[in-house]
Order: sequence, then C-alpha cells, then structure tokens
Amino acid sequence: MSPEQKQFLSLLRLPARLNPEQVGWKLGFEAHHIPVLVAAGMLKPLGNPPRNGQKYFAAAVIKERGDDERWIARASDAVTRHSRDKNARKRRPDEPGNWPPIATPKDAA
Repeated sequence: MSPEQKQFLSLLRLPARLNPEQVGWKLGFEAHHIPVLVAAGMLKPLGNPPRNGQKYFAAAVIKERGDDERWIARASDAVTRHSRDKNARKRRPDEPGNWPPIATPKDAA
C-alpha cells in the first residue's frame, strides 16, 4: 500500500468527488478496473464528462457501493468477465493474425 493510499484511506471524511484511482482504493479495485465498471453500468461518473476526459465520482455513492456486499460481488464478476473476454479475444483463432500456420505438403509427410 502506497503512503498516498494509506493517507487517503485514513481520512475521517472523504472529499465530495473522487477520481478513478481513489475510487479503486476505496472499493478495493485497481484503477484500471473503474472504466470497466463504468462501461458495465455499475458506476456512473458525475456530470457529463467527455469520453476521453477525467471522470469523477460522488464519494457518498462510492461509500454506499462499498458497503453493499451484493454490489461488490457483481462488480467483481464484471471485472472477471471483462478479463476473461479480453483474454479470449487474444486467443481466438478466427481472427487474422491468430491463424495457425498453414500445413505444407512437406509437413504432412
């Protein structure tokens, strides 16, 4: 745990809005999992940020989500599903670049 993370988690009162890294610290996810949860509809950023802009989240909502065991289980499943699907796309033989080598007559002998 980094000193910055330790200091953040020991605050008596969180700031009203949190960035994805802070949300990850509070919920126990990695920062790169937060966009996955947003895409899955499990977290909603404040306002209407541009697609590639910085997103912030309401601390009150994040605290509520962190106290909900069922939500955490669903979020964990969403992150696992995302990772599994991403890995499956890497291994998919029907995509160009993932094709097995073509057998030549020399190989058949």
